[in-house]
Amino acid sequence: MMTEELSVSKTSVFAPKLHPECCFKTENAPSRYHSARYKRHITHRWCSRLAASKLPGSDLAVEYLYGKYVKNLSVSSINQSGRIILNFLGFLDRQGTTIHRLTRQDISVYVQYQQDRCLKTTTVINYLRSIYAFIVFLVDQGVLSETVMQPKIRIKLPQALPRAMPAEDRQRLLEAITTVRDKAMILLLLRTGMRIGELLEVKVSDIILVERKILIYLGEKNFQGRAVYYSEDAEWALQDWLKERNKESDYLFPGKVGRPNLSYTSAYTAMRKVLERAGLSGKGYSLHNLRHTFATDMLNAGMRLEVLQQLLGHQEIEMTMRYAKMTDLTRENEYFKAMDRIEQGDHHEPRRVNTELQKVFKEKKLHRSKRK
Repeated sequence: MMTEELSVSKTSVFAPKLHPECCFKTENAPSRYHSARYKRHITHRWCSRLAASKLPGSDLAVEYLYGKYVKNLSVSSINQSGRIILNFLGFLDRQGTTIHRLTRQDISVYVQYQQDRCLKTTTVINYLRSIYAFIVFLVDQGVLSETVMQPKIRIKLPQALPRAMPAEDRQRLLEAITTVRDKAMILLLLRTGMRIGELLEVKVSDIILVERKILIYLGEKNFQGRAVYYSEDAEWALQDWLKERNKESDYLFPGKVGRPNLSYTSAYTAMRKVLERAGLSGKGYSLHNLRHTFATDMLNAGMRLEVLQQLLGHQEIEMTMRYAKMTDLTRENEYFKAMDRIEQGDHHEPRRVNTELQKVFKEKKLHRSKRK
């Protein structure tokens, strides 16, 4: 049986110990030999990692990868599949479900989770393609029903980021919230610009109530991160939730039994239900739209780009420029403000130059040096 060939105790037959030099091509040796040895090495590595993870469905993933090896698919295909499937199985486990109970919503939540990490659209598409290829295998094996792929989730290019919510849709959304928890969650996302993954990791001790500030840590050891701030209406919602939440949990949004904090799936399900009550379910909104709405609102209100960059936690200012697009009204106001300065004759005064913006303009070939 194929499953017997792939058992952990027999992986030595599948992938014997290799000398490090055998894992890579060299110009002085036949490339076909080294390519075959390297492919076996990569396949064995991912099969071993999957088996060691003991995640539900890891045995099926091992069988799937071995099938790709037998079909002589490329090393990059096997390597990518192993990495993405292990990531996907781990994600499902953290959400309290398994590959055997997979639903279309689970796939949708996983895609939004990857988008929330600010991955490129092409990268998320590759993730989704690998996941669906694995699902097709599971359907053929009788593990899953075809309904999990009906209809398939498709991501359009080049729309890398979601759009902002117009004011009327935003109002309808807020009016449709029925629970204290959901109101606190949605308003905090809308008023801070946090990613949903960041909010779910927030602990009560990370909140400085007197300053209306939340500390976001990027690492537990070095305690590096950033601070975000929330509005008065978000403060009211937060105070109400702090009175009602489970005090035994350190997390701001505690999870159900067996989970320390609220899962992605639960958060996205709550948002979906609010959108349905608001009559907005057909507009393609998700929790990530709240972050984009925050960024757009801040720019339109006159916030400097470099300040918004810090609040959003972007490494490069170009990401902030791409993430939030100003409305025509903002451009109109900026034009007349600049023209007023020119007409008043103070445009020769020295002004601070944003070197990061200059760099972006150069890269986009939009920056022109002054003529001598």
